[in-house]
Amino acid sequence: MSDQTFELKGNLFTLSVLHLYSTDINLLAEQLYTKIAQAPRFFEGAPIVVNLIEIKNSLVDFVHLKSLIERMNFNAVGVCNGSDEQHAQAKAAGLSVLNYSQDVKSEQVIQQSNTSIVEKTVYLPAQVINGTVRSGQQVYAKDRDLIVFGAVSHGAEVIADGNVHIYGTLRGRAIAGAQGYNEARIFCQKLEAELVSINGNYWISDSLQGEFWGNAAQIQQKNESLEISALVKG
Repeated sequence: MSDQTFELKGNLFTLSVLHLYSTDINLLAEQLYTKIAQAPRFFEGAPIVVNLIEIKNSLVDFVHLKSLIERMNFNAVGVCNGSDEQHAQAKAAGLSVLNYSQDVKSEQVIQQSNTSIVEKTVYLPAQVINGTVRSGQQVYAKDRDLIVFGAVSHGAEVIADGNVHIYGTLRGRAIAGAQGYNEARIFCQKLEAELVSINGNYWISDSLQGEFWGNAAQIQQKNESLEISALVKG
């Protein structure tokens, strides 16, 4: 029997990034409360990193900021892209300092023994759900697409690292590109969603109720936002 009690490995987790444009924590609290009230379950317990690049070298009350994030039921992980002084103050407040870049490449080139090896993300065959995803259920297709031959009920959630295909009515929440794949799409035969999200960008039902509400539609990311179009174009 082995005496080994653990194994430490690197991994990739999805983190929400809060881009801070002001040092006014009270104003942040007001606006952040309004934002998460639109979809509280979507944000509950989410790990969050504060990007300081827009307020670099400004004075930030990190103790107050960390307290606010935790009161909003986020998991305060740390900060990134600040000055050395800001990073030191963040650490003193109990926050970690992370290296973060928005420019994430889908391919990594590794030099090994003078040979260039290209590592690509390999997706598994699509995960298929034959039937309706009921209220309260959550389905996650890791490293693959998700296909649902049925509806997604109110209060249900379907998540995929790739695309989400719903051959029925989408009434609950659909999240595609969960690990940062910005080319992911959501396809559904009837759009009545509580929330859709691609690569961290999301819209709730109020933003979806337009031309394509109640119709077959596809959702994709475009210019750091979302775009909805007809599923079948004549």
